[in-house]
Amino acid sequence: MAFFDINEQYKDNILAIDDEKNQVSYSDLYEYAMKMSDVIDHRCLVFLFASNSIGSIVNYLSFLNNRIVPVLLNWQIEKELASNLLDLYKPEYIILPDKAAEKYIEFETVSEGYGYKILKTDFDRKFDLYDELALLLTTSGSTGSPKLVRQSYKNIDANANSIAEYLCIDSKERPITSLPMNYTYGLSIINSHALKGATILVTDKSLMQKEFWSFLKEEEATSIAGVPYNYEILEKLRFFRMTLPSLKTMTQAGGKLSPELHKKFAEYARDNDKHFVVMYGQCEATARMAYLPYEKSLEKYGSMGVAIPGGKFTLIDAEGKEINDADTVGELVYEGPNVTLGYAERGEDLIKGDERGGVLVTGDMAKRDEEGYYYIVGRKKRFLKVYGNRVNLDETERLLKTKFDYMDCACGGVDDHMYIFVTSKEVENDVKDYISSITHLNPAAFSVVWIDEIPKNDSGKTKYSELEKYYN
Repeated sequence: MAFFDINEQYKDNILAIDDEKNQVSYSDLYEYAMKMSDVIDHRCLVFLFASNSIGSIVNYLSFLNNRIVPVLLNWQIEKELASNLLDLYKPEYIILPDKAAEKYIEFETVSEGYGYKILKTDFDRKFDLYDELALLLTTSGSTGSPKLVRQSYKNIDANANSIAEYLCIDSKERPITSLPMNYTYGLSIINSHALKGATILVTDKSLMQKEFWSFLKEEEATSIAGVPYNYEILEKLRFFRMTLPSLKTMTQAGGKLSPELHKKFAEYARDNDKHFVVMYGQCEATARMAYLPYEKSLEKYGSMGVAIPGGKFTLIDAEGKEINDADTVGELVYEGPNVTLGYAERGEDLIKGDERGGVLVTGDMAKRDEEGYYYIVGRKKRFLKVYGNRVNLDETERLLKTKFDYMDCACGGVDDHMYIFVTSKEVENDVKDYISSITHLNPAAFSVVWIDEIPKNDSGKTKYSELEKYYN
């Protein structure tokens, strides 16, 4: 077995329960993996169109066991985008929900189970696979980019063990799937909990649906995960007033949470005997690179914490020299066994080995305090020069969200002109006045654009490239 093996002590544990009362045990998983080895009897590339479902989880873990290499994609990906990826990577099999199989009637169904079908493709070319290649994910949960992150068995194993260690995960945990499985953060929850024999509560319902909260309460979920956008929604849903006795842990990653909101959730956790753990990661590092221990969540609010077990951070200046002084901003560099192999942009890249050597230059700008805790201050490329002044777009978004009660917004633009996208017409003039006042720049440097909604990817991150069409 490759990454995940059936531990004898977990064989009778329930692996997953869905919101329709279906469930599967770890022994069921083992049996399914054995049967799959008869259907797909050799190491090859497959596409798994994933959903938050038992079938998706069982197929994914079976692939890892059988050293079959999956590309994880959202099952609702547009057919045109999926076709482009199929042409580039030519998988031998496609695995997808029964309800989506009609999209690929040209391929033969060779097996089915747990609401999923396995289809045999007819591509006449097969690409060679690097021996340690285990999994391919799109970056940041995006759906259409041909650039995939190449993860090894060592990467997945190291990161899952590290996460399980610092979150103290054991077989009694019951996380609920509040994030897409094809997104690296959502997948890390499955990896780290399956490794410890825990029970995953599986639902595709969103935080905005009452069915999600009914399921969470009925099955006594012990933890919930979210990106900053999810936590903004939770506050609007009056999460702080909910009675959730089983919920013990809340984790946050997928972008920097505003310090103000970080503080609110840290205070709530302190007052309600819960753990609030802010984390930092990238798909290029499998999932997690840092965490802020829950004991420090209020004292160090705004911080992403310290390196995970087995990892190490350094800061470098513009010349690549290491920064040793506290409170000095530099580019964040991470080193650890979870740093992935590199990227693939087409099938020919799947034979490539380890191109990073365990070191990842993150592209994030950060600083470190006197006690060794790190704070992200922005992305290296998320800056504009406006009339000679350097403006941090991420910081501008944070200020706007705080000022206007966490209104959804996005900032972009070109040098000497910033575009601020808002979803409320009523605040257009107020937004321009506010930004002009805090930057001390002429209002002519800003355009406020009203749009129906801010485009986001699977991880809840803003798709800034889709906003460029509004630039004049």
